[in-house]
Amino acid sequence: MAGADDPTLDEMRIALAPRIATAAVFDGWSDTALVSAAAAAGVDPAVARLAYPGGSMDMIAGWIGWVDARMAESFKPEVLAQMPVRERIRALVWFRLEAVAGLEEALRRALAIEAMPQNLARTARLGWSSADAIWRLAGDTATDYNHYTKRAILASLYAATLAVFVGDESEDKAETRAFLDRRIEGVMKFEKAKARLLRDRDRFDVMRFFGRLRYPAR
Repeated sequence: MAGADDPTLDEMRIALAPRIATAAVFDGWSDTALVSAAAAAGVDPAVARLAYPGGSMDMIAGWIGWVDARMAESFKPEVLAQMPVRERIRALVWFRLEAVAGLEEALRRALAIEAMPQNLARTARLGWSSADAIWRLAGDTATDYNHYTKRAILASLYAATLAVFVGDESEDKAETRAFLDRRIEGVMKFEKAKARLLRDRDRFDVMRFFGRLRYPAR
């Protein structure tokens, strides 16, 4: 970042985030990691701290924002449009996992911080935001309740996959790949069943539907 022309704090928050994640492998999501990242980027630590007034959760949010930005830059809408929906979702989710590969310890520490009671509300918002970014890139234009159910389900799928990924020591993350494929298959079955019920009924009974839905086993 040295030599950058006066980046804004928002720009700095995203730009420094991957360096902080690397330092967090050893130092956690701490001020020590922030100072180390700032030094490596040629940024005054005092200025860097201004980009993360909320401490560790701001650092983690910056890392997520960096992944979001990389994902958006790496997938052209016209290319994704040629893929089946399930393949779009799989490709986008897997890209996010590959973006943090090698930093599993930083991810494990981030997940632990996000799971703290005081952070749960913000963690949910961050998960929703990432799910929304994935669905938008995948071409979803729903504006009715489907907009919300798709994002809620994908946020849950992504969180569960991250939990598997962080502890997966199988070759080429084979366990995570298999887990992700099973979960996406479950989502596709959900969407097909939902569409069928909407088509067959004048009024969709949400509570009854969820009561009958059977989720796939891990």
